This record gives sequence, C-alpha cells and structure tokens, in this order.
Amino acid sequence: MNSRTRRAAKKGVSFCLMVVGASGTGKTTFVNTLCESDVLGHKISDQPDTAHIEEGIRIKPVNVELEEDGMRIGLTIVDTPGFGENIDNEYAFQEIVGFLDRQYDDILAEESRIKRNPRFRDNRVHALLYFITPTGHSLREMDIELMRRLSPRVNVIPVIGKADTMTHEERKDFKRRVMEDIEHYGIPVYNFPYDVEEDDEETIADNSELRALMPFAVIGSEEEVVISGQPVRARTYPWGIVEVDNPKHSDFARLRSALLSTHLTDLKEITHDFLYENYRTEKLSRTVHSDYADTAMPADELANQSVRLKEEQLRKEEEKLREIELRVQREIQEKRQELVAREESLKALETRLATN
Repeated sequence: MNSRTRRAAKKGVSFCLMVVGASGTGKTTFVNTLCESDVLGHKISDQPDTAHIEEGIRIKPVNVELEEDGMRIGLTIVDTPGFGENIDNEYAFQEIVGFLDRQYDDILAEESRIKRNPRFRDNRVHALLYFITPTGHSLREMDIELMRRLSPRVNVIPVIGKADTMTHEERKDFKRRVMEDIEHYGIPVYNFPYDVEEDDEETIADNSELRALMPFAVIGSEEEVVISGQPVRARTYPWGIVEVDNPKHSDFARLRSALLSTHLTDLKEITHDFLYENYRTEKLSRTVHSDYADTAMPADELANQSVRLKEEQLRKEEEKLREIELRVQREIQEKRQELVAREESLKALETRLATN
C-alpha cells in the first residue's frame, strides 16, 4: 500500500455513483445489495386510478457510509426513479444532464473564488451505471441516446440488470450484441483503460478481464440463503439457487470490487482530469467574450453566473410543477363532470322506474 493509499484509508474517501435505467431493471435491489442495507425503497405498485399520470423523473441523492478493504467510503447514491416511464423522455435526458452540469458549475465557481470554502462538498458523479433492460436482442434507441449524451459528462458503465432472466448462452449473446452496438454508434463508455507500455502485467490482465465482462450482467438479492451451512446472498427458484457473488452466476462481485476498490481512484481522476476539464474549457469558451478570449473570467462574475444558472434551473422546475398541477386540476375537473353526468343519468333512471 503506497503513502497516498494509506492516507486515503485513514481519512476516508468520497465517491458518487448514479444509477439510471427503466423501472423494473433491478436498480433498487442492486444498490441495496451493493451497500448491504436498505438504502433505497422499492417502488409501490401504481394504483389503477393514477396509473395514467406521468410523474416524470426525480433525482434523489442518498448518502451511506461503507468500508471496503479497510478504507472508509462516503458513498453517495444518486437514484433516478421515473426514468424511461414517459412516452417522450427528452425531459428526463435534460434533467440528468442538467444535474451533472450543476455539480461541475459548483466546482467551477468554487475554484474561481479568492477565498475557498473549507466545508465545500464535491458532489460530482464519478460513475454512472446504466441498467439495460434484459431483452436479449440489442440496445434500444433510448439506450443509445442516453449513453451518447451522458458519456461526455460522466464515466458510463453499461449493466444488464436481472441477468438471471436469461440462460448462460442468451446472456453471452446479448452481451456481444450490446458491445457491438456501443462500438457501432461510437459511444465512449468507461472501458477500464490501460497502457501496455506503462502499466504492469497484473493491471493489464485485470483490466482486460473486466473489459471482456462488459456489459456487466448482475443480479441482486436482499435476502440470504443457507448453503452448506453458510449464509449466502442468493435468489431461490424452483429450478435452483442463483448466488449473487458467484462469478459463474453473476458479474456482481467483480463490478462491486471495481467500483469501491480497484478502480475507485481511476474513476475519480478521469472525472476531474478529463471530463471536468473538458467541461470547464467548453464553459469558459462559451462565456468569455471574444475580445477577452485569452483572459480569465473574474471570480465574482463566475460565482454570479453559477447563481443565475441555479435560479434558471429552479424556474424551470417551478414551471414543470405548475404544468403538473394544472394537468391534475384538469383531470379532477373532468372526473367531477363525469360524476355529475352519472348522477344525472341515475336520477333519470330512477324517475323512469318510479313512473313504471
């Protein structure tokens, strides 16, 4: 263990993980299995009388403390319930990209201040797990569009949720099709990079193995099953038992180790040194006037700009809430009109029956 790792182990590290995917792909169970606790609550079944209402996406960060290989990790899980549930998911795309950009804007404004805030919290997302619906066919248009939009902002790692719904051969073929689509559409996902000239053989072999597993086919379970006298996280079926941490059944253990141990530092460094720097360059290039392209933006102006961006985001969210409120009010009015019509129909029927 080098000196930097020892200091990190003593002090603890922070890590931010976002999970995105359609409802029913196993995100909640995966997160609870990853953290070995009930971090996220399961979605309650829709009521028939409200099933037609599109609630839209909600971005929900949750903090949890973990320990991995003797290192304390302050893990932030950013859940995105509601993604993929609307007919038009453009708003969901914009909300996720907007959330990622706001974290970068906060860092940009903080770095530009003369006096830094010692309690400033870095909330940049270091990795995004995109859960692909296990159709067994290929990527959907929504999958391609989302990963393509988010890859410039965050380390995207494709995941197949509920992998136990497919046989071993079906899973193997589906993985191949997904990676062929990712390569065909030029989607720059996080592919566990290595340098054959600079990295040691162990690192190259480990990263090559992880790259070959992509997309990671995972299962999760919040319950334990006793196997050979030992409690094991698994799912029980009439035809047998699927173990979460068994590499023959699931890629869960390798993915967890990569996220919380072996590649945690690399994901954070790529976020800061590459993704954030690219965003910073784009941002300053757009905001600095052409006559002053070679000068830095004043700190106060940059801080004010960050405030304006947040105010604009709040305004958009308020407009969205007003739209939802108006839609609900219209639906309530329509229901009332239906009830009045039914009451009048019943009264007319009663009148006819009475006269007969």
